[in-house]
Amino acid sequence: MNNPLRDPLDQRLPRIAGPSSVVLFGVTGDLARKKLMPAIYDLANRGLLPPAFALTGFARREWNRQDFRAVVKESVQAHARTPFNEDTWEQLAEGIRFVEGTFDDPDAFARLRDTVQTLDDERGTGGNHAFYLSIPPDLFPEVCRQLADSGLAADREGSWRRVVIEKPFGHDLASAEELNDVVSETFPPDSVFRIDHYLGKETVQNLLALRFANRLFEPVWNSAHVDHVQITMAEDIGIGSRAGYYDGIGAARDVIQNHLLQLLALTAMEKPDSLAAEHLRAAKEAVLASVRLPEDLDTYTARGQYLGGWRGGKRVDGFLEEDGIEASSRTETYAAMRLTVDTPRWKGTPFYLRAGKRLGKRVTEIALVFKRDSHGLFAQGSHGAGGNALVLRVQPDEGVTVRMSSKVPGSEELRDVAMDFAYGESFTQASPEAYERLILDVLLGDPPLFPRHEEVALSWKILDPITAAWNAQGRPEAYRSGSWGPRSSDLMMERDGRAWRKP
Repeated sequence: MNNPLRDPLDQRLPRIAGPSSVVLFGVTGDLARKKLMPAIYDLANRGLLPPAFALTGFARREWNRQDFRAVVKESVQAHARTPFNEDTWEQLAEGIRFVEGTFDDPDAFARLRDTVQTLDDERGTGGNHAFYLSIPPDLFPEVCRQLADSGLAADREGSWRRVVIEKPFGHDLASAEELNDVVSETFPPDSVFRIDHYLGKETVQNLLALRFANRLFEPVWNSAHVDHVQITMAEDIGIGSRAGYYDGIGAARDVIQNHLLQLLALTAMEKPDSLAAEHLRAAKEAVLASVRLPEDLDTYTARGQYLGGWRGGKRVDGFLEEDGIEASSRTETYAAMRLTVDTPRWKGTPFYLRAGKRLGKRVTEIALVFKRDSHGLFAQGSHGAGGNALVLRVQPDEGVTVRMSSKVPGSEELRDVAMDFAYGESFTQASPEAYERLILDVLLGDPPLFPRHEEVALSWKILDPITAAWNAQGRPEAYRSGSWGPRSSDLMMERDGRAWRKP
């Protein structure tokens, strides 16, 4: 496509997708409007989509092609990362189509099949189509069945058909297995792309480079030097309008089972044989299979619900006061746990995971906290030194911080100082959004950042015993909005002689 922004020296996203299209189910949802459609435009604006690209929307709306074009344009102008360019937009808009229908209507899928065929003939999409299911998981079976019955899911020689599904991948191991059975009846495993948008973030991708391209870090990336690892995903907002989804799911199922356990796997895995999908997945699966739960789940896990309070000078509701939440709800908005990885590299090093809403600030990070110096040369007057740490900031300000001790001038006292690397300051190119990278990988058929079913199943095997133990308990502990979670979470750390970082 027209490429006003493409820098010929830009090597971050150098590969260009071949002739292809995306069929987007769920075009009226927030994800499609705020992330997916803008990401497709940004890829086009960067010259990473071919002239033969097309976008088809499917929804129960009485829209024609022009109506949907207007919806996409509004979404792009409001949420795209790159500046709006009329030439790019016109070329992209030429490939936009819309099909009106419901997920249980065979005639609608027949019209979709005809639309896809027309795109092959008129736009040259080559029979290559990715079906993006930006819809609730309980609708996957019906849509997959219709794709199969209409012939849309069937590959033609020399072309491909792929399906993209968003989390949650089930709500426990049994439902994840059922969901996998449904999808695999229609699409072969290598045509199924499970989206975890965290894996498209620059810091997460850079984790592999940090570890394996820098001799500075890999020699100390083990239990001989690392005291413990903290993985945090904190949000300063509440559930907003997500009550229908969130109640009964909770923080552990919503983000720990997928995002945080994926971060743990990338942090703890051994060096893969290559960056190919099969080797990365094997390395991650080996870690997840080696994760061990604490024997006392009551002591080494914690959960809570946020209370009402004040944020930014405004009164905010507590979880039980949110619209759509029953007063008897036992869904946790905060979850924390201690896990260990039973491999030679990490023997005896605990991994502490926490995620929550209405916390002190919005931040996601991985922190390797190193063991203290045992020689005691600077033991006197060193109360200001908290120990070495390597912190990978995933959001919002992506980068890496190294915390180390330094002598205060004119005294023998040590204080913590930081060396900081920020993507926004170190590179002139703006980082692409996670969905840009992931959508491009779908079109390229390159799956290294997508978890396959084996990883999903292993993650549920870790989490299911914890949620089962919580179900046998009473209501989650309350915590104040703007705090860093319930007291039980701090006690969990204090029992080990440690404390949570305050980002």
